[in-house]
Amino acid sequence: MSRRDIEFDAEGVTLRGWFYRAEGSSGRAPTVVMAHGFSAVKEMYLDSFAEVFAQAGLNALVYDNRNTGASDGEPRQELDPWEQVRDYRHAITYAGTLDEVDSTRIGVWGSSYSGGHVLVVAAIDRRVKAVVAQVPLVSGSANIGELVRADFRAGFRAMFDADRVARYAGDPPATVPVVAEDPLAPSALPTPDSWTWFTETGKLRAPSWRNQVTLRTVEMLGEYEPGSYIGRISPTPLLMVVAREDHLTPAHLAIGAYDDAREPKRLVILPGGHFDAYVAGFDGASAPARDWFVEHLGAGTDHRPPS
Repeated sequence: MSRRDIEFDAEGVTLRGWFYRAEGSSGRAPTVVMAHGFSAVKEMYLDSFAEVFAQAGLNALVYDNRNTGASDGEPRQELDPWEQVRDYRHAITYAGTLDEVDSTRIGVWGSSYSGGHVLVVAAIDRRVKAVVAQVPLVSGSANIGELVRADFRAGFRAMFDADRVARYAGDPPATVPVVAEDPLAPSALPTPDSWTWFTETGKLRAPSWRNQVTLRTVEMLGEYEPGSYIGRISPTPLLMVVAREDHLTPAHLAIGAYDDAREPKRLVILPGGHFDAYVAGFDGASAPARDWFVEHLGAGTDHRPPS
Protein backbone atom coordinates (compact mmCIF):
# COMPACT_ATOMS: atom_id res chain seq x y z
CA MET A 1 0.00 0.00 0.00
CA SER A 2 1.54 3.29 -1.16
CA ARG A 3 0.82 6.28 1.09
CA ARG A 4 2.54 9.63 1.34
CA ASP A 5 2.06 12.73 3.44
CA ILE A 6 0.52 15.72 1.70
CA GLU A 7 -0.25 19.35 2.46
CA PHE A 8 -2.14 21.99 0.51
CA ASP A 9 -3.28 25.57 0.81
CA ALA A 10 -6.88 26.38 1.71
CA GLU A 11 -7.14 30.17 1.40
CA GLY A 12 -4.09 30.76 3.55
CA VAL A 13 -4.48 27.79 5.91
CA THR A 14 -2.34 24.69 5.36
CA LEU A 15 -4.27 21.43 5.54
CA ARG A 16 -2.34 18.18 5.95
CA GLY A 17 -3.12 14.56 5.37
CA TRP A 18 -2.32 11.48 3.30
CA PHE A 19 -2.52 10.45 -0.34
CA TYR A 20 -3.12 6.76 -1.06
CA ARG A 21 -2.12 5.65 -4.55
CA ALA A 22 -4.60 3.41 -6.35
CA GLU A 23 -3.17 -0.10 -6.44
CA GLY A 24 -2.28 -1.41 -9.88
CA SER A 25 -2.47 1.99 -11.57
CA SER A 26 0.23 3.49 -13.74
CA GLY A 27 -1.43 6.70 -14.91
CA ARG A 28 -4.25 8.92 -13.75
CA ALA A 29 -6.86 7.17 -11.61
CA PRO A 30 -10.20 8.18 -10.05
CA THR A 31 -9.89 9.72 -6.61
CA VAL A 32 -11.98 9.87 -3.42
CA VAL A 33 -11.59 13.00 -1.26
CA MET A 34 -12.18 12.30 2.44
CA ALA A 35 -12.32 14.14 5.76
CA HIS A 36 -13.63 13.14 9.17
CA GLY A 37 -16.60 14.18 11.25
CA PHE A 38 -17.13 16.35 14.32
CA SER A 39 -13.73 16.96 15.99
CA ALA A 40 -12.35 13.61 14.76
CA VAL A 41 -8.92 13.31 13.14
CA LYS A 42 -7.83 11.17 10.22
CA GLU A 43 -6.21 8.48 12.40
CA MET A 44 -9.67 7.59 13.70
CA TYR A 45 -10.13 4.86 11.05
CA LEU A 46 -10.06 6.97 7.90
CA ASP A 47 -6.91 5.07 6.97
CA SER A 48 -8.95 1.86 6.98
CA PHE A 49 -11.49 3.24 4.51
CA ALA A 50 -8.78 4.74 2.31
CA GLU A 51 -6.99 1.39 2.12
CA VAL A 52 -10.19 -0.32 0.94
CA PHE A 53 -10.62 2.29 -1.78
CA ALA A 54 -6.97 2.07 -2.87
CA GLN A 55 -7.13 -1.71 -3.10
CA ALA A 56 -10.07 -1.30 -5.50
CA GLY A 57 -8.09 0.93 -7.87
CA LEU A 58 -9.13 4.31 -6.43
CA ASN A 59 -6.81 7.00 -5.16
CA ALA A 60 -7.79 8.37 -1.75
CA LEU A 61 -6.94 11.87 -0.51
CA VAL A 62 -7.44 12.14 3.25
CA TYR A 63 -6.92 15.28 5.32
CA ASP A 64 -7.55 16.72 8.78
CA ASN A 65 -10.10 19.50 9.01
CA ARG A 66 -8.70 22.98 9.63
CA ASN A 67 -8.08 23.83 13.31
CA THR A 68 -7.70 20.14 14.20
CA GLY A 69 -5.10 17.38 14.09
CA ALA A 70 -2.15 17.93 11.78
CA SER A 71 -3.78 20.83 9.92
CA ASP A 72 -3.21 24.50 10.71
CA GLY A 73 -5.86 27.05 11.54
CA GLU A 74 -7.11 29.15 14.41
CA PRO A 75 -8.92 29.13 16.75
CA ARG A 76 -7.88 25.58 17.50
CA GLN A 77 -10.78 23.18 17.87
CA GLU A 78 -13.29 25.51 16.24
CA LEU A 79 -15.38 23.63 13.69
CA ASP A 80 -17.13 25.91 11.21
CA PRO A 81 -19.21 23.69 8.89
CA TRP A 82 -19.11 26.16 6.02
CA GLU A 83 -15.34 26.51 6.22
CA GLN A 84 -15.16 22.72 6.16
CA VAL A 85 -17.40 22.60 3.08
CA ARG A 86 -15.10 25.10 1.34
CA ASP A 87 -12.09 23.01 2.37
CA TYR A 88 -13.52 19.94 0.63
CA ARG A 89 -13.60 22.08 -2.52
CA HIS A 90 -10.00 23.20 -1.94
CA ALA A 91 -9.03 19.54 -1.55
CA ILE A 92 -10.74 18.69 -4.85
CA THR A 93 -8.78 21.47 -6.55
CA TYR A 94 -5.53 20.25 -5.02
CA ALA A 95 -6.26 16.66 -6.04
CA GLY A 96 -6.64 17.79 -9.63
CA THR A 97 -3.06 19.09 -9.63
CA LEU A 98 -1.59 15.66 -8.83
CA ASP A 99 -0.11 13.58 -11.62
CA GLU A 100 -1.85 10.45 -10.34
CA VAL A 101 -5.35 11.96 -10.39
CA ASP A 102 -7.91 11.98 -13.18
CA SER A 103 -9.65 15.27 -12.37
CA THR A 104 -12.74 14.21 -14.32
CA ARG A 105 -13.36 11.29 -11.93
CA ILE A 106 -13.47 12.64 -8.38
CA GLY A 107 -15.80 11.49 -5.62
CA VAL A 108 -16.33 12.69 -2.06
CA TRP A 109 -16.83 10.60 1.07
CA GLY A 110 -17.85 11.93 4.47
CA SER A 111 -19.05 10.54 7.77
CA SER A 112 -21.22 12.04 10.51
CA TYR A 113 -20.61 15.82 10.39
CA SER A 114 -18.65 15.52 7.15
CA GLY A 115 -21.37 13.18 5.90
CA GLY A 116 -23.50 16.31 5.88
CA HIS A 117 -20.73 18.34 4.27
CA VAL A 118 -20.49 16.04 1.27
CA LEU A 119 -24.21 16.43 0.62
CA VAL A 120 -23.62 20.16 0.25
CA VAL A 121 -20.43 19.78 -1.77
CA ALA A 122 -22.02 17.34 -4.20
CA ALA A 123 -24.98 19.69 -4.67
CA ILE A 124 -22.93 22.78 -5.46
CA ASP A 125 -19.72 21.48 -7.05
CA ARG A 126 -20.20 19.60 -10.31
CA ARG A 127 -16.61 18.41 -10.30
CA VAL A 128 -17.93 15.75 -7.92
CA LYS A 129 -19.00 12.68 -9.89
CA ALA A 130 -20.13 10.45 -6.97
CA VAL A 131 -20.83 10.95 -3.27
CA VAL A 132 -21.06 8.69 -0.21
CA ALA A 133 -22.58 10.08 3.00
CA GLN A 134 -22.04 7.72 5.94
CA VAL A 135 -24.19 8.12 9.10
CA PRO A 136 -24.67 11.77 8.07
CA LEU A 137 -25.87 14.75 10.02
CA VAL A 138 -28.69 16.19 7.90
CA SER A 139 -30.17 18.83 10.23
CA GLY A 140 -28.31 20.58 13.02
CA SER A 141 -31.47 21.98 14.58
CA ALA A 142 -33.28 18.64 14.54
CA ASN A 143 -30.19 16.89 15.87
CA ILE A 144 -29.84 19.34 18.77
CA GLY A 145 -33.54 18.88 19.42
CA GLU A 146 -33.04 15.13 19.80
CA LEU A 147 -29.84 15.28 21.87
CA VAL A 148 -30.34 18.23 24.22
CA ARG A 149 -33.11 18.29 26.80
CA ALA A 150 -35.52 21.18 26.35
CA ASP A 151 -34.83 22.52 29.84
CA PHE A 152 -31.09 22.71 29.05
CA ARG A 153 -31.42 24.78 25.87
CA ALA A 154 -31.95 28.16 27.50
CA GLY A 155 -28.73 27.65 29.45
CA PHE A 156 -26.82 26.94 26.26
CA ARG A 157 -28.29 30.03 24.61
CA ALA A 158 -27.13 32.19 27.52
CA MET A 159 -23.64 30.66 27.21
CA PHE A 160 -23.56 31.39 23.46
CA ASP A 161 -24.54 35.02 24.05
CA ALA A 162 -21.99 35.50 26.82
CA ASP A 163 -19.27 33.98 24.61
CA ARG A 164 -20.06 36.45 21.82
CA VAL A 165 -19.66 39.35 24.21
CA ALA A 166 -16.41 37.97 25.61
CA ARG A 167 -14.93 37.30 22.17
CA TYR A 168 -15.86 40.82 21.06
CA ALA A 169 -13.95 42.13 24.06
CA GLY A 170 -10.86 40.16 22.97
CA ASP A 171 -11.14 37.19 25.31
CA PRO A 172 -10.25 33.71 24.04
CA PRO A 173 -13.13 31.51 22.88
CA ALA A 174 -15.01 29.59 25.52
CA THR A 175 -14.76 25.82 25.12
CA VAL A 176 -16.80 22.74 25.96
CA PRO A 177 -15.84 19.04 25.95
CA VAL A 178 -16.68 17.05 22.85
CA VAL A 179 -17.82 14.17 25.07
CA ALA A 180 -18.35 13.61 28.78
CA GLU A 181 -18.70 10.40 30.76
CA ASP A 182 -21.86 11.81 32.37
CA PRO A 183 -24.38 12.31 29.54
CA LEU A 184 -26.07 15.09 31.56
CA ALA A 185 -22.83 17.07 31.85
CA PRO A 186 -22.23 19.84 29.29
CA SER A 187 -20.71 18.41 26.10
CA ALA A 188 -21.13 18.73 22.37
CA LEU A 189 -22.03 15.06 21.78
CA PRO A 190 -23.94 13.90 24.87
CA THR A 191 -24.38 10.18 24.21
CA PRO A 192 -22.71 7.30 26.06
CA ASP A 193 -21.43 5.69 22.85
CA SER A 194 -19.80 9.00 21.86
CA TRP A 195 -17.85 9.04 25.13
CA THR A 196 -16.74 5.44 24.68
CA TRP A 197 -15.70 5.69 21.03
CA PHE A 198 -13.89 9.00 21.17
CA THR A 199 -11.97 8.32 24.37
CA GLU A 200 -11.03 4.74 23.48
CA THR A 201 -10.14 5.54 19.86
CA GLY A 202 -8.19 8.59 20.92
CA LYS A 203 -6.05 6.51 23.26
CA LEU A 204 -5.66 3.63 20.81
CA ARG A 205 -5.09 5.40 17.50
CA ALA A 206 -5.22 9.18 17.65
CA PRO A 207 -3.12 11.01 20.24
CA SER A 208 -3.69 14.29 18.36
CA TRP A 209 -7.45 14.20 19.05
CA ARG A 210 -8.57 16.76 21.64
CA ASN A 211 -11.69 16.43 23.78
CA GLN A 212 -12.57 20.07 23.28
CA VAL A 213 -14.35 22.36 20.86
CA THR A 214 -15.15 26.03 21.05
CA LEU A 215 -18.58 26.92 22.33
CA ARG A 216 -19.32 28.68 19.04
CA THR A 217 -18.77 25.33 17.32
CA VAL A 218 -21.86 23.99 19.08
CA GLU A 219 -23.84 27.09 18.14
CA MET A 220 -22.85 26.67 14.47
CA LEU A 221 -23.80 22.98 14.61
CA GLY A 222 -27.35 23.92 15.58
CA GLU A 223 -27.59 26.35 12.67
CA TYR A 224 -26.36 23.95 9.97
CA GLU A 225 -28.88 22.32 7.62
CA PRO A 226 -27.04 20.26 5.00
CA GLY A 227 -30.09 18.15 4.25
CA SER A 228 -31.70 21.16 2.60
CA TYR A 229 -29.27 20.64 -0.31
CA ILE A 230 -30.03 16.98 -0.90
CA GLY A 231 -32.58 17.52 -3.66
CA ARG A 232 -29.94 19.37 -5.69
CA ILE A 233 -27.37 16.55 -5.77
CA SER A 234 -28.90 14.74 -8.76
CA PRO A 235 -27.73 13.76 -11.32
CA THR A 236 -24.61 13.08 -9.25
CA PRO A 237 -25.01 9.54 -7.83
CA LEU A 238 -25.65 9.49 -4.05
CA LEU A 239 -25.10 6.59 -1.66
CA MET A 240 -26.27 7.08 1.91
CA VAL A 241 -25.16 4.63 4.61
CA VAL A 242 -27.31 4.77 7.76
CA ALA A 243 -26.98 2.83 11.03
CA ARG A 244 -30.30 1.46 12.24
CA GLU A 245 -29.65 2.19 15.94
CA ASP A 246 -27.92 5.53 15.40
CA HIS A 247 -28.88 7.93 18.19
CA LEU A 248 -26.17 10.53 17.57
CA THR A 249 -27.23 11.41 14.00
CA PRO A 250 -30.61 9.69 14.26
CA ALA A 251 -31.41 7.20 11.54
CA HIS A 252 -34.94 8.47 11.00
CA LEU A 253 -33.66 11.96 10.19
CA ALA A 254 -31.19 10.63 7.62
CA ILE A 255 -33.76 8.34 6.01
CA GLY A 256 -36.24 11.21 5.84
CA ALA A 257 -33.66 13.33 4.03
CA TYR A 258 -32.85 10.45 1.69
CA ASP A 259 -36.49 10.41 0.59
CA ASP A 260 -36.00 13.97 -0.68
CA ALA A 261 -33.00 13.01 -2.84
CA ARG A 262 -33.49 12.31 -6.52
CA GLU A 263 -32.10 9.49 -8.60
CA PRO A 264 -29.56 8.01 -8.96
CA LYS A 265 -29.40 7.12 -5.32
CA ARG A 266 -29.06 4.13 -3.01
CA LEU A 267 -29.71 3.63 0.70
CA VAL A 268 -27.81 1.07 2.81
CA ILE A 269 -29.01 0.44 6.37
CA LEU A 270 -26.48 -1.14 8.71
CA PRO A 271 -27.21 -2.91 11.97
CA GLY A 272 -25.89 -1.28 15.11
CA GLY A 273 -25.20 2.28 16.12
CA HIS A 274 -23.38 5.34 14.83
CA PHE A 275 -19.83 4.24 15.65
CA ASP A 276 -20.28 0.64 14.49
CA ALA A 277 -19.73 1.96 10.95
CA TYR A 278 -16.03 2.43 11.84
CA VAL A 279 -15.31 -0.80 13.70
CA ALA A 280 -17.79 -3.66 14.20
CA GLY A 281 -19.70 -2.80 11.03
CA PHE A 282 -16.72 -1.60 9.02
CA ASP A 283 -17.08 -4.17 6.23
CA GLY A 284 -20.77 -3.38 5.87
CA ALA A 285 -20.00 0.34 5.56
CA SER A 286 -16.83 0.29 3.48
CA ALA A 287 -17.79 -2.31 0.86
CA PRO A 288 -20.91 -0.50 -0.46
CA ALA A 289 -18.94 2.77 -0.55
CA ARG A 290 -16.11 1.10 -2.48
CA ASP A 291 -18.54 -0.47 -4.93
CA TRP A 292 -20.43 2.80 -5.42
CA PHE A 293 -17.27 4.68 -6.31
CA VAL A 294 -16.04 1.93 -8.61
CA GLU A 295 -19.41 1.84 -10.37
CA HIS A 296 -19.66 5.57 -10.88
CA LEU A 297 -16.02 6.66 -11.14
CA GLY A 298 -14.59 3.55 -12.71
CA ALA A 299 -11.38 1.97 -11.47
CA GLY A 300 -7.87 1.86 -12.82
CA THR A 301 -6.19 4.46 -14.98
CA ASP A 302 -6.98 6.16 -18.23
CA HIS A 303 -3.32 5.65 -19.21
CA ARG A 304 -2.80 9.28 -20.16
CA PRO A 305 0.77 10.34 -19.42
CA PRO A 306 1.15 12.75 -16.49
CA SER A 307 1.25 16.37 -17.59
